[in-house]
Amino acid sequence: MFGSLAKKIFGTANDRRLKGYKPRVAAINALEPEVAALSDEALRARTDEFRAQLAGGAKLDDLLVPAFATVREAAKRSLGLRHFDVQMIGGMVLHEGAIAEMKTGEGKTLVATLACYLNALGGKGVHVVTVNDYLARRDAENMGRVYNFLGMTVGVIVHGLDDRERAEAYAADITYGTNNEFGFDYLRDNMKYELNHMVQRGHTFAIVDEVDSILVDEARTPLIISGPSDDKSDLYVAIDKIIPHLVPGDFDLDEKQRNVSLTEQGNERVEELLREHGLLIEGSLYEATNVTLVHHVNQALRAHKLYARDKDYIVRNGEVVIIDEFTGRMMPGRRYSEGQHQALEAKEDVQVQPENVTLATITFQNYFRLYGKLAGMTGTASTEANEFAEIYRLDVVEIPTNMPMIRIDADDEVYRTNEEKLNAIIAEIEDANAKAQPMLVGTTSIEKSEQLAEFLKQRGYKQIDFGAPGALDKLYASARSGKPSKNFAVLNARFHEQEAYVVAEAGVPGAITVATNMAGRGTDIQLGGNVDMRLRQECEGLEGEARAAKEKAIRAEVAEFKRKALDAGGLYIIGTERHESRRIDNQLRGRSGRQGDPGKSKFFLSLQDDLMRIFGSDRMDTMLVKLGLKEGEAIIHPWINKALEKAQQKVEARNFDMRKNVLKFDNVMNDQRKVVFEQRRDMMAQESIADVITDMRHGVIDGLVSANVPHDAYPEAWNIAALDEGVRAQLNLELPLADWSKEEGIADEELRERIEKAADEAYVTREQRNTPEVMRYVEKQILLQTLDHLWREHLVVLDHLRQVIGWRGMAQRDPLNEYKSEAFELFDGLITRLREVTTAQLMRVEVSVEPPPMPAPPPMFGSHVDPATGEDEEALARINAAIAAGEFTPVALTGDDVGAPRDPNSPESWGRVGRNEACPCGSGKKYKHCHGATA
Repeated sequence: MFGSLAKKIFGTANDRRLKGYKPRVAAINALEPEVAALSDEALRARTDEFRAQLAGGAKLDDLLVPAFATVREAAKRSLGLRHFDVQMIGGMVLHEGAIAEMKTGEGKTLVATLACYLNALGGKGVHVVTVNDYLARRDAENMGRVYNFLGMTVGVIVHGLDDRERAEAYAADITYGTNNEFGFDYLRDNMKYELNHMVQRGHTFAIVDEVDSILVDEARTPLIISGPSDDKSDLYVAIDKIIPHLVPGDFDLDEKQRNVSLTEQGNERVEELLREHGLLIEGSLYEATNVTLVHHVNQALRAHKLYARDKDYIVRNGEVVIIDEFTGRMMPGRRYSEGQHQALEAKEDVQVQPENVTLATITFQNYFRLYGKLAGMTGTASTEANEFAEIYRLDVVEIPTNMPMIRIDADDEVYRTNEEKLNAIIAEIEDANAKAQPMLVGTTSIEKSEQLAEFLKQRGYKQIDFGAPGALDKLYASARSGKPSKNFAVLNARFHEQEAYVVAEAGVPGAITVATNMAGRGTDIQLGGNVDMRLRQECEGLEGEARAAKEKAIRAEVAEFKRKALDAGGLYIIGTERHESRRIDNQLRGRSGRQGDPGKSKFFLSLQDDLMRIFGSDRMDTMLVKLGLKEGEAIIHPWINKALEKAQQKVEARNFDMRKNVLKFDNVMNDQRKVVFEQRRDMMAQESIADVITDMRHGVIDGLVSANVPHDAYPEAWNIAALDEGVRAQLNLELPLADWSKEEGIADEELRERIEKAADEAYVTREQRNTPEVMRYVEKQILLQTLDHLWREHLVVLDHLRQVIGWRGMAQRDPLNEYKSEAFELFDGLITRLREVTTAQLMRVEVSVEPPPMPAPPPMFGSHVDPATGEDEEALARINAAIAAGEFTPVALTGDDVGAPRDPNSPESWGRVGRNEACPCGSGKKYKHCHGATA
């Protein structure tokens, strides 16, 4: 109560922070007339003036007001857009290294230009991080006009660029790119063998667009660069055959925690089956020699009991293709790790692909914490404010909207069964469609989308593909007539550009778009449709008066459509289910009510929804029946909303704890990774590492002598045989150690000195034979290659340790402390092995006349599943890059013909063709001007 009273009197912390920005906004506005009077050349010259002031000792904060005024004027001249006052505040928040929470449609992309320009004046580069290649290209092209106008350079990092192109993009003042590309470039840079081959030039300042998606959702899965490993497909197939013999009492299944484990009875049964199949030769299942079998059994058990075909994955063309749990999209190219995917392949009797070994890995948490200053922007961050503060030290500042928000957020309607809920949703759709109100119906998966689509079809609605030629014309015709369209689209496009186009037209009167909650992020739904997209699509190829007339007609029609949509009540958001995270629900709601437009949102729930079923009370259904809730009736009350919000908060807190726990373990590896990468860079930067090699050689000798010649012990206690063997193996020397040990008064220190002297002389002789210049090169290459090899092995060992360390908790020992302790010992062993292996190789190396070739990196590929978009971004980027290069044309994803080649003479084989694609007949024309013209 006292907290509420204090807020009314003093305002919230957010209000007080916003108030502090107002004087600088006023100062920027006061400069506007002066800056507007400058010529284009004088405005551009201000960039050099600002840089000169920085070189003279000025701080970025000193330049904020004039720099922001300059960017505002440049945007007016290059884009025809003027930053609002609230956008100026957003720019200040980004410059301070915080998160600007701005509602959908408030112009976050334009806001970023303010902080980007100011921070790029320092010359160290600014990175703008987006969620996909399409948005990176779009934003770099559109906002690049502002930067270019002011004399700054812009680069864009997308999939398919070579190292030279990447280095050029990173050398620009402002670089746009995806989170995956930035992270993978960091990992790849730290696998290079020459400094001038590295593409990134540092991590000074980054602005992360859709910051909640990248730093929270995608933080659950690390970036991994992998390479092939040994083939164990026969073992997966053999283990898979025993799982169907297990009965329910053999395992415990926890659906809420998504976990399954063998019971004591199950362990005995599995051991029995393994012996019958000749897989368990001796001992029990949990003896150290059988640890591999335990891992394979657990993965096979999970494959059979936790993963359901056509829900978690599908089998298509002999491959197991994952379906994302949030969006329901197929994710070709992405594979489960730790052998889980191989277990599913064995279960489905398709070819088991070899496992991959990790070559390099990093989480987004640890990658983005490399930046000296980090900022972000999104429409939904406040619900995760604690996580941003604790993990990234980022404050969340809620920026007010430019126009008042007038969207109506109705209370949730809760029904007993899923069927009752769907009937209520369709009734609501029919009411809104009768007045041509545009609707976006959000679902949590493709499965739920298709279920709703079937219900709509039963009510006389027709499903159309808004991405197909002519489909949008039907939508426009219906909007012109003002009659109910009775047409709907189910949006699950795989290509971001097409997806963005379809979402942009979801504001046309009468449009009904059924989409996953995350579909089309980065694209606003504008009432009446998106003018710019229509101009690009419909005016292509037109010139002069014809183009001008067409543009005028499109603008007039969009304006008329907007008037009709406004009269109908604006965009209506219907949520078919609550997500585990309030943030995802808020993202869906935020589609409506942009820039002061009217709108409405409502969620329809049932007790059979996953959130209600797993996390709600089991007795709720019985209680509602006793209270007299009849079929078709719903509970509607603000208290229900509060109760659901509390349930979501608990789930969010649990998920945060899980992510935090993963991060604690990853931090152990991250500390070691930073040491290894830093040492690599130091070695590559040095002209000569001869001193390092000498220290390593002496360290190896110290280790050999200490292990075999105890200090102050009599020679009779020395292990001369082992010492001689070590000197031969690691130093490639034949020394009279036995004779030396018999000398009167000899001690361990003198023995060490003699071995060191012999080793140094042998190395000098080798150096003179091969020339010092060549040896300096060879030393660096051998040390780097050895370090990389041992580091890869170390990653595998840590990964295995991480999987089993949890069992230490059974002995009342903290798994995290145990992991830290053992990881430190393993890393210490890595350093020792590095000394030994490097020294052994260099004491034997012989160099040919030709200088040794640059070592090629091992075969590798990157992978990262994006929980926010539901795709393996690397696989999707490879496909999009190939399409852009004209290497192949995407084929409709229908039935079992996915990936089938197109026959130019057989239109039936073409599938769905994009309007702007080259016509598959080979005419050279665009499809819409060729076969698509009559489609």
